[in-house]
Amino acid sequence: MEGLFEMGGGTSPSGGGSLSHSAHAAAPLAVRMRPRTLDELVGQQQLKGPGSPLRQLVEGDQSLSLLLWGPPGTGKTTIASIVSQQTGRRFVEISAVSAGVKEVRAAIEAARATLVATGAETVLFVDEVHRFSKAQQDALLPGVENRWVTLVAATTENPSFSVISPLLSRSLLLRLESLTEDDVREVLDRAVTDERGLAGGHVLDEEAAAHIVRLAGGDARRSLTYLEAAAGAASLGGRTDDEGRIVIDVSTAEAAADQAAVRYDRDGDQHYDVISAFIKSIRGSDADAALHYLARMLEAGEDPRFIARRLIILASEDIGLADPTALTTAVAAAQAVQLIGLPEGRITLAQAVIALAVAPKSNAVIVAVDEALRDVRAGRIGTVPPHLRDAHYAGAKKLGHGTDYKYSHDEPYGIASQQYAPDAIGDARYYRPTELGAEGPVKQRWERIRAIIRGR
Repeated sequence: MEGLFEMGGGTSPSGGGSLSHSAHAAAPLAVRMRPRTLDELVGQQQLKGPGSPLRQLVEGDQSLSLLLWGPPGTGKTTIASIVSQQTGRRFVEISAVSAGVKEVRAAIEAARATLVATGAETVLFVDEVHRFSKAQQDALLPGVENRWVTLVAATTENPSFSVISPLLSRSLLLRLESLTEDDVREVLDRAVTDERGLAGGHVLDEEAAAHIVRLAGGDARRSLTYLEAAAGAASLGGRTDDEGRIVIDVSTAEAAADQAAVRYDRDGDQHYDVISAFIKSIRGSDADAALHYLARMLEAGEDPRFIARRLIILASEDIGLADPTALTTAVAAAQAVQLIGLPEGRITLAQAVIALAVAPKSNAVIVAVDEALRDVRAGRIGTVPPHLRDAHYAGAKKLGHGTDYKYSHDEPYGIASQQYAPDAIGDARYYRPTELGAEGPVKQRWERIRAIIRGR
C-alpha cells in the first residue's frame, strides 16, 4: 500500500520483527543504530526520567497516543519504534507526504481487525502529521478515540497551529529538544564501536568527528549518514592505525560528505565573528559579502533558524520604515525555513539576505524605542492624562475620566489636537525618521501629524 510501512510486533519472531529486527547488515547505519530502549536514546533527558509519561507508557504498557514535536533527527521515529518494541505492539508507519484519507482509514481498519481477531495492538506512526489536511487528521480520530491504535504522530511544526484540536486534546504532547554537539558526538562514538555499527573496525579522529558534528547540525540521523559515507570512503584504500583499525580522518570525511571543511567554531570566537560580519555586511548594503558569510555558516552546519531570527531582528533594527516590507520578508523567510528545512531553505535565506542588503537603511525605530525605555527606567513616567483614562465603568465620569476627550475620527484629517503623553514627557521626540527610502514620506507626514497633535 502506497504511503504505508508495516512491521510485526517487537516480540513476534515470525512477524518480521520490529524496526530493529530489520536492521540487517545491508540496512543504513542510521537504521542499524536506532536505539532499542529509552535508556539508549541520546538526549531528551526531560522525557526519559523515572516516572515520566513516556517511561510510564513504555514500561507500563499503557494505551496512550503521543504527539512528538521537535526538529529533524531528534528521535521522533525512534520513540515510536521503542513504544512498539517494548510493548509488543505491531508497528505501522504512514508518511503524511504520500498517504491520503484512504490509506489512513485502511491502516486503522486493519488495526481494528487485528485487535478483534488476535488481541494484538498496533502502534500507528504518522510522520510529518502537520502535512495532513483537516480531513486526513479527522480520519485518525476513530482509531484514537476507540483505542484501536496507539497513535504516535511526529511533527516539526507547532501542533497548536498544525494539528486539529480534537486530535491534540486526545494525545499527550511531548516536545523534543535539539541535540547538543555532545549528544551527536555520543551517537558517533557509539556507532563506531557498537556491533550493529562499525564494530570497532574503524577509528574516527578528533578533527573528523568535529567536522561531522558541525555538518550534522544537531541531527543524529544526518551524523550517522555522514559517518557511514566516510567509513565507506576510508575502507577504499584508507590508512590504518597501530591496531589495524581503518582511520577516518577529516579529509576523508570532507570528501565523503561532498563538503569543504569550513574553519568555523560554533561555540568559539569565529561563530560570533562570522555572524557579526554577516549582520554588518547587510547593514552596510554589501549583498555579496553577506552571501559569503551566509554560505560559510550554512556549510559549517549553523542552524538556519538562528540565521533567520537574526534577519528578523535586523529588519527592524537597521531598516525599519525605510522599507516597511523588510520585516515581512524576514518573517516569511523564517517561516519558510521552518517549513521546508535545508537544503532548499538556503534559497529562501539567500533571497531574504539580498533583499535586506539592498534595502534602504534606517535605525530610527530602535533609537525611538530605546530612548522611550531609557525615560521609563529613569522614572519619567507621570500619570495618564484624565481625558485618556478608561471611562466605561460607573462613576468614571465623576472622577473626570474621559471628559473632554476628542474622538479623532470627528476631527479634520482624522487627527485631534490634544495631549496624549504624560506631562513628564510632554515634549519627547522619540521617533525621528530619516529621509531614506520609504521613510522620507513618513517623515513628512509624521512632522505634520505631530504639529497638529501638539497644537502647533
